[in-house]
Amino acid sequence: MMFKHNFKKVLSATAFAVALVVAPAANVSAATNDASSTQQSATATSQDQQASQDQAASQSSAANQSSATAASASSSTSTSSATSTSTVKKTTKKAKKTTKKSKKKSKKKTSKKKAVKKVAKKTTKKKATKKAAEAAEAAAKKAAAVKKAAAKKAAAAKKAAAKKAAAVKKAAAKKAAAAKKAAAKKKAAAKKKAAAKKKAAKKSAEKAAKYWIAMRESGGYYTARNGSCYGRYQLLISYLGGDLSKKNQERTADRYVYGRYGSWVNAKRFWLAHNWY
Repeated sequence: MMFKHNFKKVLSATAFAVALVVAPAANVSAATNDASSTQQSATATSQDQQASQDQAASQSSAANQSSATAASASSSTSTSSATSTSTVKKTTKKAKKTTKKSKKKSKKKTSKKKAVKKVAKKTTKKKATKKAAEAAEAAAKKAAAVKKAAAKKAAAAKKAAAKKAAAVKKAAAKKAAAAKKAAAKKKAAAKKKAAAKKKAAKKSAEKAAKYWIAMRESGGYYTARNGSCYGRYQLLISYLGGDLSKKNQERTADRYVYGRYGSWVNAKRFWLAHNWY
């Protein structure tokens, strides 16, 4: 019964090894571990069988036939175990080869992935550099535009200031000219007024001097007569030219005084010095 049980174990190990060959590549590692375990189990079984054989050999001659049968079964089991071990080894070798191939493929895939990642990184860096260059160019353009606008604004402000200064200067000049003109006009008016005042004073003085002489010569009468002198100013009758009217007396007296003395004031001054004019 014990040999039969061990034989079943060996058969199970063989079936498991066959299953490992059929199993997918993803479970190769696990299969390899199971195969190693199966090999160890098979080895342990073989040792147990050998111990059983030794025990059977020491039994009585009555059990020789049974021992022979057991030995035959043990030999059959050992052969089966050896076959199983060989299969496991082949399977393990194949699994290792598959694992190695898988690792190589995985390494190749990882290398390819790294290369792709490197290219992507390089592309990203290139794009970032390009983007930074574009941003710098845009910033430079913006700065240039701002500078240009500022310069334009400054020029406009300068022009406006110059225009305003010119307008202020012009207004000041105009105001100064107007003030000068007003001052000149005022001065002229003052001068004219002074002249008019002087003239009025002179006229008044002339009138007063003329009246003073008339009062001294005739008492102010237009018909007064003294010898060959006649009228308000006691002029020679020949001076009047036969016209004894008041108007002619006034006109003739003015012509005589202005012609001889320059003014009635001077005539009065002469009269005061000589009692005649």
